[in-house]
Amino acid sequence: MAKKTMSFEAAMERLEEILHILEGGNENLDTSLKLYEEGIALIRSCSAQLENAEQIVKMLQMQADGSAALVDFRKPEGGAE
Repeated sequence: MAKKTMSFEAAMERLEEILHILEGGNENLDTSLKLYEEGIALIRSCSAQLENAEQIVKMLQMQADGSAALVDFRKPEGGAE
């Protein structure tokens, strides 16, 4: 059975939970490593979801004649994200 992908929001919420648990420092090494691995998997999932969303995002861009056109979203060249 295929594993269902967690929503971006749910994954971020779980990442926050993991962060608080690990920051508490009360877990044993095995539990901490499992939480760390889960966190890495969630980060990868969130990153993939963001990349997918970026591919489908459209934005209105004003044309020289004052009209608006739908164009593919592109990252700024050489700028910070």
